[in-house]
Amino acid sequence: MKGRVLIIAGSDSGGGAGIQADIKAVTALGGYAMTAVTALTAQNTLGVQGIHEAPPAFVKQQIESVLSDIGADAIKIGMLHNAEVIEAVHEAIADYVVNVPLVVDPVMVATSGASLLQERAVNALMQKIIPMADLLTPNIPEATALSGIEWGSDEDAGRLTQMLSSLGPKAILLKGGHLPGDRVRDLLVHEDDKIDVFEGPRIETAHTHGTGCTLASAIACSLAQGMGMRDAVSRARKYVFEAIRSAPGYGKGNGPLNHGHAIPEFN
Repeated sequence: MKGRVLIIAGSDSGGGAGIQADIKAVTALGGYAMTAVTALTAQNTLGVQGIHEAPPAFVKQQIESVLSDIGADAIKIGMLHNAEVIEAVHEAIADYVVNVPLVVDPVMVATSGASLLQERAVNALMQKIIPMADLLTPNIPEATALSGIEWGSDEDAGRLTQMLSSLGPKAILLKGGHLPGDRVRDLLVHEDDKIDVFEGPRIETAHTHGTGCTLASAIACSLAQGMGMRDAVSRARKYVFEAIRSAPGYGKGNGPLNHGHAIPEFN
């Protein structure tokens, strides 16, 4: 059965985002998670206290070690942090992703506001990684940073997605969670500018740490299991909604989700 997901991202010592959230989401949805750690963070629900970068050559070695033996049915990319790591990741996966879907979550800023991508690495991300993506999953601030277009109204969605499409991804999921209102609306742009709109109620809570990581990994897992893009996004959104709704309430700040809600009780 398909379901092997290689996750290339940073580690979150608090367990709510990054590699830890990715592994939990893929496992909960029945997939098999593998990892290449790009950076270690000292992090909790209050913020990021420190970042320790992995050497680019070692990041590349992790990727090649996994792909040469176990293989992957999908690859998910999260925090890359610097231009050298981005180059190493590009070299390691450029040929491989011709045959498997690549989901890119352009992690730039943590929920707490800490920067997770060096400013000089943004261009490298746009030139090396995003053009290979089958799906790019930016939130509104990330979309603005990548496109240079500020969100002022719904009319800006078209300009935003058009600019992001020009970077080369096959599809874009523009996440609307940062916008005001009691409904959350996400736009999936794919297949010759076809747009699917996903909408649901907003849960008023501080416990949303790691939602972007979790959503992207849930989509990657679903694609790895053979689902189409629209169905993969729909399934992942439902999974994340319930993970937020049933969040355990840990920590003094932006708490983690309940990633394990989809796992049946072990008897």
